[in-house]
Amino acid sequence: MSKIEYRSVIKFLFKEGLSPAQIKDRLDDVYGESSPSYSTVKNWVNEFRFGREIVEDLGHEGRPVEVLTPENINSVQEEVLSDRRLKIREIAARLGLSKSTVHRIIHDHLHMSKVSARWVPKLLSAVQKEERVKCASQFLELCGENPKNIIERLVTGDETMVLYYDPESKRESMEWRFKNEKPPIKAKVHNQSSKKLMCTIFWDCHGILMVDFKERNTVINGEYYASLIHKLRASIKEKRRGKLAKGVLLLHVNAPVHTAFVAKTAVRECGFTEVDHPPYSPDMAPSDYFLFPNLKRDLRGKKFFNDEDLEATVLGHFEDKTSSDIIRHYRIGPSGYNAAPAGYHDPGAFTTLPPRPQP
Repeated sequence: MSKIEYRSVIKFLFKEGLSPAQIKDRLDDVYGESSPSYSTVKNWVNEFRFGREIVEDLGHEGRPVEVLTPENINSVQEEVLSDRRLKIREIAARLGLSKSTVHRIIHDHLHMSKVSARWVPKLLSAVQKEERVKCASQFLELCGENPKNIIERLVTGDETMVLYYDPESKRESMEWRFKNEKPPIKAKVHNQSSKKLMCTIFWDCHGILMVDFKERNTVINGEYYASLIHKLRASIKEKRRGKLAKGVLLLHVNAPVHTAFVAKTAVRECGFTEVDHPPYSPDMAPSDYFLFPNLKRDLRGKKFFNDEDLEATVLGHFEDKTSSDIIRHYRIGPSGYNAAPAGYHDPGAFTTLPPRPQP
């Protein structure tokens, strides 16, 4: 029953001379748990005793209680779209609504939330975006009907700097504590160490193929990278029997040392085929979005005092990783490109093409 019907019953029983307690008992006998509370019955008996006859709600002066109207929702949407950085209090002041009303409209009706900008290496031009789609589409065509074979042939690599000391972030130093236990304390975070070491890593879906540390006071140029390509071929021959015969697909970013004439000549001499990589796209390079972040997370908070200790720790990081660990994470990046899909644990089980990238 509606509240109007309950009030009508209360009014009728009051006219018959029943007390609020007796009316409550009658309502409970008929309607059970759905009957109104005793305080509600008593309040309405008092209303009728003082001469009230109508059972409908009386009108109120001023602004109506209901403000979640289609007009207000549309007005809030127009304000938000006119300037997406507006604060809720600014929108409320402009429209003459309460902050809670604006908050409800934005979250419950418009289903919008305020998010910060996502960092990207570079704001790509339309031509560069087209290049991303082109490279991804070419890779999908390369996969054809046998993507497992392509994943088996892929070799990827890149350079990264490893620091003598990189402090832990506040999130990384969090600990589980009981409710009454004191939180951990931490000294002020020191700056990163200026001493660092250049590391070049090549790997495939089965694990690490080669790790090279650049000697100090040497320059990374085309000749240096060309020598690494020849070392990579020797490492593949030693660790991946039959991979050279299948034909190695080399995926590396468009760094100047990678695109130098002498480096490309070394790639051809080794019999490798380069997979096109779009400019300014580390999210499409497995080393940048998987391998290097995990390595540096493991090194963070540790202090090193010489190159030998740092090199040994880096090599130890990869020695602890089995082939299944690499395969499990050798998956499609944010752009859906150049790696096996999530859940790809066995090279022989890969039968599904990666999703087609969007422009």
